[in-house]
Amino acid sequence: MVSRFALHPAWRSALAVPLLALLMALAGCDPQRIAELEEGSSTEADVRSRFGEPERIWDEPGGARTFEYNRQPAGHQNYMITIGADGRMSALRQVLAPHQFEQIVPGMDQQEVRRRLGKPMKQMTFERLGETAWDWRWNDGGNQPMIFTVTFDRQGRVLRSGSAFEQRDGR
Repeated sequence: MVSRFALHPAWRSALAVPLLALLMALAGCDPQRIAELEEGSSTEADVRSRFGEPERIWDEPGGARTFEYNRQPAGHQNYMITIGADGRMSALRQVLAPHQFEQIVPGMDQQEVRRRLGKPMKQMTFERLGETAWDWRWNDGGNQPMIFTVTFDRQGRVLRSGSAFEQRDGR
């Protein structure tokens, strides 16, 4: 018996090609965009044409600006792209990595943490403890999904931070 929902082979091929192209485009967007940019020669317009509007723009000394491109909550990266006073890209960094996490120290304020790591995946407040926790998703070197958590006191200062394996339910 032939299913009434079966597609003719020609239709299957016609649908498979665009679907495959869409899946490949979604899976490889950021690496492709990054490959198309070059520090020192790509312009702000080049960055915006590949990455779109930034989540936030941070002013830097000397007239430079850093564009925050957030991939949370679904992704495992956050990018900070610095545009120099000359309008050219001077740095492109993926900031959710152990060397960045090591710079988050007790006493640092929330604004500085946000500036270094980008917008978190989620924020939770624990009123009884007087603490707020921010979480970011990231991958360790072996593609193990991880969560980096920074816990703040009532004054918005870092109390502690650390990483844990991401559970299957996303926590």
